[in-house]
Amino acid sequence: MTATASRLARLSVGTSGWSYRSWQPGFYPEGAASEDFLRFYATRLPSVELNSTGYRLPSEEQFARWAAAVPDGFRFAVKAPPRALRDVATFEERVRALGDRLGVVRFVVESPRDDGLLALLLGSTSLPVALDLRDGSWDGVDVAPAVRVDDWEAGAPFRYLRFREPPHPDEELAATAGRLRRLLDTGVHVYAYFRHEDEPTAPAYAERLLELIRADER
Repeated sequence: MTATASRLARLSVGTSGWSYRSWQPGFYPEGAASEDFLRFYATRLPSVELNSTGYRLPSEEQFARWAAAVPDGFRFAVKAPPRALRDVATFEERVRALGDRLGVVRFVVESPRDDGLLALLLGSTSLPVALDLRDGSWDGVDVAPAVRVDDWEAGAPFRYLRFREPPHPDEELAATAGRLRRLLDTGVHVYAYFRHEDEPTAPAYAERLLELIRADER
């Protein structure tokens, strides 16, 4: 395996969601049915962030159908609903239906620092966890073995990055790709997602990032 291939195997890059009709025909083929979007998406990108799961937890059967629609090596990052913070077992049982397509789960915490909640959460699951801590009182708190969202320096075998603003100009993406190469070369697995916009810019950014990572092959 080449160095670049090894990097790509550890880079799960994609978009926040996939089921957007406004991406047709810019990303999805003209005439493609919405139920085929995920299958097509997975031919072009290796990962997707599930955000709708943060509002309504799907059934195990739905997770299994999503897993069956994508190839080996594809990874789902799953946003947990608020109630999962205190009922991790039910959430974990559902998402494990993704099998080896399950990547990282993201928990959004809007409330102030609560060490008991953190201990309960991290002690209740063996899943890789990314914490989206929205209140400033969490600053400086050690969350190991989880990682904080957008913490490039986390002391864990993976990172979780969410790109919320469009990268302008292209040099910004090139700089991000260089930073990612250095991180991937240390053996870290990176999950990275671009924010959905009405136009299919997010998948374009994700594909461009992959192209830049592959550039070492040429």
